[in-house]
Amino acid sequence: MKIGNRAIGEGQPCFIIAEAGSNHNGDLGMARKLVDAAAQARADAVKFQLFRASRLYPRQAGRSDYLKLDRPIYDLIAEMEMPYEWLPLLAEHARAQGLCFLASPFDEESVDRLDPFVPAFKIASYEMAHLPLVRHIASKGKPVILATGTATLEEVRETVEALRETGNREFALLQCTACYPAPLDSLNVRALVTLRQEFGVPTGLSDHSRDPLAGPLAAVALGAHILEKHFTLDNRLPGPDHAFALEPGELVEMVRRVRETEQVLGDGRKTVQPVERELREFARRQVVAVQEISAGERFTRENAAVLRRGKLEPGLEPKHYDALLGKKALRRIAGGTAVQKGDYA
Repeated sequence: MKIGNRAIGEGQPCFIIAEAGSNHNGDLGMARKLVDAAAQARADAVKFQLFRASRLYPRQAGRSDYLKLDRPIYDLIAEMEMPYEWLPLLAEHARAQGLCFLASPFDEESVDRLDPFVPAFKIASYEMAHLPLVRHIASKGKPVILATGTATLEEVRETVEALRETGNREFALLQCTACYPAPLDSLNVRALVTLRQEFGVPTGLSDHSRDPLAGPLAAVALGAHILEKHFTLDNRLPGPDHAFALEPGELVEMVRRVRETEQVLGDGRKTVQPVERELREFARRQVVAVQEISAGERFTRENAAVLRRGKLEPGLEPKHYDALLGKKALRRIAGGTAVQKGDYA
């Protein structure tokens, strides 16, 4: 699967999405600063959320207990809406800084408005069971990233089947725990491996924990192809998603440590690393004459030993030492020099 010019999958660097969400607080200038922060952190993409309160909740939906705010959820969502007019402006601002611009649409009209400005779509966890919306998104023919918070494996299977029925085969699944912030012991990062094995598609982690490193690094170590993490300009800003999001410096550190973790993981092939070659030659052992050995003299533990090579010329490998003992030297061997393969019979 590809998002823009980035290949997603085995052997590719993890695709890091800096999730700005609705942390723009209705201010275009703040939204631009969020794009800037994502670029400075060297994320691959910056993502916002595109919804309308009237398409999410009825006005009578009441208050959300987890937010602990004494206001109807409808009113809170209405204040967090991103104007459609921002889309071309933010998309261009992101592209100018080398970022992929993404957003999660929450209704069909938002999908249609967003389509010209994104190379892929993200479906939020709560929307994955909204199969009419899933099919509408998939019908656009662009790659889809699907978060799976609150879902069972069978529910994920239903959504995957709905995606595939549209003919869209380019999608990825993200393990997610839909809690804000999510406790570390709830992340279940290994589920991204289960999803990859079960459905044969790229998988990753949408991490809602406050910790900048534990979830992301565990995910990368388990082969995550995509990583999504919320961020904000300041945890003290008003709004429901600021408190659990990373601040810009933490986002920088997360991206840096993810890339370092990828370097540490390597390609999995067991070979001699270039940085090992000097000490491989200097410190690995070989058979050395520890005293002068005359031609015809037999090799013994007293006159030949297995020692580290140092600067000596290459000699007989230790695996031949037992077979050497008791054999006769075919030439004079000076003490402190390497025994060669053709020196005995």
